Amino acid sequence: MNFNSLEFLVFLPAVFALHWLLPHRFRWALLLLASWLFYFRWDLRAGLLLAGITLVSWLCGRGVARSRSRWGRRALLALALVLCLGCLGLFKYAGVFASLAGLERPLRLILPAGISFYTFQALAYVIDVYRGGAEEGHFGYYALFVSFFPQLVAGPIERPGRLLPQLRGERKLTPAGLSAGGWLLLEGYFKKVVVADSLAPFVDGVFAAPGEALGPEVVLATILFGLQIYCDFSGYSDIARGAAKLLGVELTENFRRPYGAPTVREFWRRWHVSLTGWFTDYVYIPLGGNRKGLPRQVFNLLAVFLLSGLWHGAGWTFAAWGLIHGLYRAAGAVWEHQRPHAPQRRGAWGRARTFLLVSFPWLFFRAPSMGDALTLLSRLAEGWGGLLPVLGRALPLALPLVCLPLVERLHEGRGERDWYAGALTVFCAVTAVGAAWLAHLAGGGNNAFIYFQF
Repeated sequence: MNFNSLEFLVFLPAVFALHWLLPHRFRWALLLLASWLFYFRWDLRAGLLLAGITLVSWLCGRGVARSRSRWGRRALLALALVLCLGCLGLFKYAGVFASLAGLERPLRLILPAGISFYTFQALAYVIDVYRGGAEEGHFGYYALFVSFFPQLVAGPIERPGRLLPQLRGERKLTPAGLSAGGWLLLEGYFKKVVVADSLAPFVDGVFAAPGEALGPEVVLATILFGLQIYCDFSGYSDIARGAAKLLGVELTENFRRPYGAPTVREFWRRWHVSLTGWFTDYVYIPLGGNRKGLPRQVFNLLAVFLLSGLWHGAGWTFAAWGLIHGLYRAAGAVWEHQRPHAPQRRGAWGRARTFLLVSFPWLFFRAPSMGDALTLLSRLAEGWGGLLPVLGRALPLALPLVCLPLVERLHEGRGERDWYAGALTVFCAVTAVGAAWLAHLAGGGNNAFIYFQF
């Protein structure tokens, strides 16, 4: 079930109404049933896999919490790692491994929606229990933690210590929560339906025919894809947070205006915050972080960003995207080590430089193959005499981009300083979302969120 479907427009209000009508002790069951219904609608086999990973990770967590043997705890943790990561590897990377092995008919398995997200969430629980965190003895609450429908398919990746207490605790419907949830839903739908889906045709057209692209088209499509994926993914996260707020649950803020970051390091503190935090806590720090000297820190940064790239997909393009960001961060670490007291440029130049640096790797991320990416790079010197026609084609896309900062500030309460301006902004945003949604439906359906494929 997609957030941008008519089905979800019926599903969410129904869950909202039933949730607040039921006594607290029954709400977990309703939300679990709703979450499984939400997910099983995609594919029954994918739903069974979700249920299996949920059960196995819960049993491993219980075993780790109760085992008095150090080796027994380690064995159960290893079992959880092997099973969860094994399922992730099988469904996400089996075809690539089969091709590399030279098999004539590579494995073709369905890619269950959200498997990269909920496996990491389940692993975080088992690892936290192994480290001394609290065990969740109630399978129903744990299953809800793994499959809570607002964040099930594309995050944010929640930690058990943050989400489980909220699911267990008694929640109250408040005007503030209702208002905040509504603002986030509006902001998320505006980002997705009005901005991201409007940018998609231009971007898709350039990347679908790399050999015919002109240099200005390659540059503009790469920059616009960076904006598209931000609006698409942060739009999903806003809708997830808004839906959860309507149910009294606070999810992690996954994006904090990353394109306003003055450095690449700061960009990664604002972009996909929950994934960055997961890799930091469960990969980077266990590898040694920055505690074992500069060479080891550089290796750790490169390893983490390579894994982050491969987490997105099994392909050289994703590996290149991750390694480029790893090189950025490694270069930053070397600079900070050599010039620890050097001032950082945090003005407009610093933000522009960072924006250009992080925009370049999006070319590899979006390209269908490494060959296509290299072709696009080879086309950069072509066709700059036709810059004005290219800008003319992209000019209509400027309007939703200009309106985006106004809509992003809605849930911060800035519109309350001027009630008329705030109401006008809301009216325009709702109208734009409705018109864009109807246009997409008339065109043959809804555009899926980009991160559904990861």
